[in-house]
Amino acid sequence: MHGECVVVTGVTGQIAFPLAAHLAQHNDVWGVARFGEPGQRARVEAAGIRPVPLDLAAGDFTALPREPTFVVHLAAYQGPDPDYDHALAVNAEATGLLLAHCRGAKAALVMSTGSVYRPHDEPFHRYVETDPLGDSGTIHAPTYSISKIAQEAVARFSARAFGLPVTIARMNAAYGPNGGLPHMHLDTIVRGAPVIARVAEHLYSPIHEHDIAWPLDALLAAASVPATIVNWGGDKPVALQSWCAHLGALLGREAVVEVVTRPGTRQSNAFDSTKRITITGPCRVGWQEGMQTMVDALERRSR
Repeated sequence: MHGECVVVTGVTGQIAFPLAAHLAQHNDVWGVARFGEPGQRARVEAAGIRPVPLDLAAGDFTALPREPTFVVHLAAYQGPDPDYDHALAVNAEATGLLLAHCRGAKAALVMSTGSVYRPHDEPFHRYVETDPLGDSGTIHAPTYSISKIAQEAVARFSARAFGLPVTIARMNAAYGPNGGLPHMHLDTIVRGAPVIARVAEHLYSPIHEHDIAWPLDALLAAASVPATIVNWGGDKPVALQSWCAHLGALLGREAVVEVVTRPGTRQSNAFDSTKRITITGPCRVGWQEGMQTMVDALERRSR
């Protein structure tokens, strides 16, 4: 992608910032965020991204171009409070208002989540795009599943109502030097604390930030009316316990994982990535290599 106008929301976030920085090397990137923390705006500007302070809940997108080439909507509310009205306003209503404003774009990608899938009892189940949806019971974010299902419905409506090609990409465990679940586990291991797992072999489909950035062109090219829905995760499932053991080995210390089972616990978070691979091709960063990039970044910061 070269010379295009791209709107990226949630630009200060773990997934969006490295993606937007990658795009900004050759494109005019408009980065949307609240910029509520010190240093966020300066970091975005230093990456060559045009900062656009916006509150999604307010629903006013007049500061954005009406006809960008592409919209990459990654911003989301994932909070601990059971405030469904707020979650629906941010995740669902704001998505519709954004896509309505930018309906002149060639295509839009809306990031959803694997948390939209109804929990399956099979511990090694790999969720496929046609699996039933439902509340996954995310403890740290009780409104997340329902509000993201609502977001998908709004995005599907927007594709058909505005004739705007849309890809809805359901994210798994994104990670890299900029953060993510494995990065949280790395920090936990460094502190000498136990990592908490929900089952004895808890599967995810981790995807490195590099493998999120380079296939974006293909995911946008796959956008359609009605919307294309695709899982956005790594090629193969990996157990949380396996990547923690690998991180411990790289650090030269033992990684302790404790299993704490809760009622209604999801047995697996793994994806069937067949559809995504047919769109983008296979990932370029293996999970062991990806974990190494986080350790290398940690060591650089420690010098």
